[in-house]
Amino acid sequence: MPAEWEPHAATWLTWPRPDGISFPGRYDGVPPVLARLVRLIAEGEPVHINIWDADLERPAKRSLEAAGVPLAKVQFHPFRAYEPWCRDHGPQFVVRETGARAIVNWGYNAWGGKYPPFDLDDAIPGQVAAALGLPLLEPKMILESGSIDVNGTGALLTTEACLLHPNRNPHLTRGAIERRLRNHLGVERITWLGDGIEGDDTDGHVDDI
Repeated sequence: MPAEWEPHAATWLTWPRPDGISFPGRYDGVPPVLARLVRLIAEGEPVHINIWDADLERPAKRSLEAAGVPLAKVQFHPFRAYEPWCRDHGPQFVVRETGARAIVNWGYNAWGGKYPPFDLDDAIPGQVAAALGLPLLEPKMILESGSIDVNGTGALLTTEACLLHPNRNPHLTRGAIERRLRNHLGVERITWLGDGIEGDDTDGHVDDI
């Protein structure tokens, strides 16, 4: 898995729904902010956006245009997800030394089953892999991308509070989790940190620390 700061071909986002649960009473202020983010990303690379349906795509495009986003740099995909946290439910790209790419499809259960339903969010990596014609790797383990960080040269940071939480992978030992991380992300050194912010919905994503 390359480090986040390495050059990449595009950024994937999921556009939030007005009837989602992520922004109670505050949704109207979110699309303009997200559109400004897309404008900044589009200065350097294309942006792929998972969208619920055509009815949501129309106001999304209006928000993008109002923010000055060149729509030629944006591609919408009819991949439905209940909530917008693509970092956690979206595809995790890996690259072989030969340059061949693949997508790791970690399982997603909305941070330990806190916000059902999440079946559509969990299906996003498979849809992206099919759209790009990439192999899909299936570790059979729950993992949000926010719970790990890698440097692209063999080191990985994660937290005990998240990956070892019983609401993620109660059937897996620490050793089994480490084997999956090594096998699917090409890492050698795994550093386990402790607890994140108390009360955080993610149970301790590494970016808390």
